[in-house]
Parts: sequence; C-alpha cells; structure tokens
Amino acid sequence: MEPQQQPFEAMAKEGVPKAEEPTGVAKPEREEQNLPKLSPQDFRVYNRMAEHMDMFHENFRQSWNLLHGACTTGKRPQGMSIRAFLATGEQFIHHLTIHHTIEEQHIFPVLAKRMPAFKKELELLTQHKKIHEGLDQFEVYLKECKSGEKELRLGEMGKVMEGFGSVLWEHLDDEVRELRAENMRRFWSLQEMKRMPM
Repeated sequence: MEPQQQPFEAMAKEGVPKAEEPTGVAKPEREEQNLPKLSPQDFRVYNRMAEHMDMFHENFRQSWNLLHGACTTGKRPQGMSIRAFLATGEQFIHHLTIHHTIEEQHIFPVLAKRMPAFKKELELLTQHKKIHEGLDQFEVYLKECKSGEKELRLGEMGKVMEGFGSVLWEHLDDEVRELRAENMRRFWSLQEMKRMPM
C-alpha cells in the first residue's frame, strides 16, 4: 500500500466491497454526553468514519447471511454452483482479512493514541484475533471441500461459521459504535477530524 493512500481507499483498491449506504449502526444514539449540539456539517465530519466503516461491514454482514443462510436452510442460493458457493466463502475470508490488516496497520494505531477501545489487547483487537481463529478453521474447511478431501455438508459448514459468528457480528457493530460522532467528539477536535488520514 502506498504510504499516503487513505485506509478506506486502500480497502477499495484491494477489492474489499462495501455497501452503498451505511446502516442504522452508524446513526447517532439519543444519549449525548452533555455536549453542544453539532451542526449537520460538523456531524458529517465527526460521523464520516463510522459511515464508511459501516458500509464495509454491511457487505460482510450480507456475505455472512448468504453463506450461513445456506447452512441453516440446507440449500445453496438458487443457481449458485458448489464451486461458486465455495468461492464466495473464500472471498469473504480474503476481504475480511484485508480489511482487518488495513485497520490494524493504518487505522487503529491513529485512533489508539486517545481511544482505549483501539489499543492493543483490548476489546476490538481481541475480537479480531478470535474472528481470525475462526476464519482460519473456515478456510481449511473450504479448501478441503474444494480439493475433494471433504464433501460439502452445509450443516457442518454452519457449525464452523458459528464458531466465530457471534464475535464477528458483535465486532462489526462495536467498531462502528466507537467511530460514531458522539464518541469521536469526546476524543478529537473538529480540526483533528478533518485532518484524520481516513
């Protein structure tokens, strides 16, 4: 990755897809911390990272739902071959790995200077480790199915996914909540947010 490249741009350049719009997770909660109300323009500056992150996360949620939905129903999506289904799982792993690598190398270190949730060995990085332990097992399972060592059994695949599913879903929301405007303004000035390399 080029040194001056923005982390979210790097994710897009690496092919990590994102949704068109953020979900409700990036929207503010009613609980303001006794701070003055933000203008709509200032809110956008403070909430920009939450919205961008949430659009990447929404794509992961959609991919998970497609894969895990097939496991719970016992049927692949209509018209999707086994090869395409396994490739979708491999893409999910690849994109999530790139996403987390860029976060850990370029986003978390900046935010960790002031925000405890982004410091090493605390909640969000610990979630990454747990997710990747599960992703490693998922990747082995998919490769064994692809090579013919194992027959694809959707119930078995579902159990592998459930091994890291709850921490993944928790993480996708927790990270966005930490980046929402009402939290970011507790740690960063408006000018700092405008200069944030993301």
